[in-house]
Amino acid sequence: MDIDLQVLRLLEREKEIPFDELVLIIEAAILAAFHKHVGEQPKGARAELDRKTGHVRVFQALLNEEEEPVGEEDVTPEGFGRVAAYAAKQVIAQRMREISDEGLLGEFKGKEGDIVSGQIQQGSRSNMVYINLGSIEALMPPEEQVPGEPYLHGSRIRVYVTSVQKGPRGPQITVSRTHPGLVRKLFSLEVPEVQSGQVEIA
Repeated sequence: MDIDLQVLRLLEREKEIPFDELVLIIEAAILAAFHKHVGEQPKGARAELDRKTGHVRVFQALLNEEEEPVGEEDVTPEGFGRVAAYAAKQVIAQRMREISDEGLLGEFKGKEGDIVSGQIQQGSRSNMVYINLGSIEALMPPEEQVPGEPYLHGSRIRVYVTSVQKGPRGPQITVSRTHPGLVRKLFSLEVPEVQSGQVEIA
């Protein structure tokens, strides 16, 4: 099978992922797919992506009686191309998601302690308020909600960013309507004297 190297070069330019890093993660993914395909993990097997042609092969070490490597043989299974191509596609997509998540994490990490505006969305858990911030969805847990305050689907709302963390499914942003910092920030936005520091809110 062959990997389109132009795609890898494009990713290198546009997403700033080093070409060698892409090659290594593709080789690792193809080797894992090979192990799954043959139902075992042969000792000394490795995948190789030719950096000039894009051709992918799997090699198995040849051992002598003392279990010492004396060479290699091409053990790429017949019809393995489709399996390998799928593995390469999956690992590239995963790396792209990681890069996107890292970008969002960096963007919102700098907004901890700030006010952001978003639109209330319906979510899977009734006790949670989901807020669309444009590029990502934030969560407002029950303890950060104002008792009796209506959170209607589609309504615009200002919230205080309490934490930005990396979760198993990407960045997790928690926001609040009860944090003391929300009042201070709102006043600083609306009252010039607070923003300039002439008046302080305890």
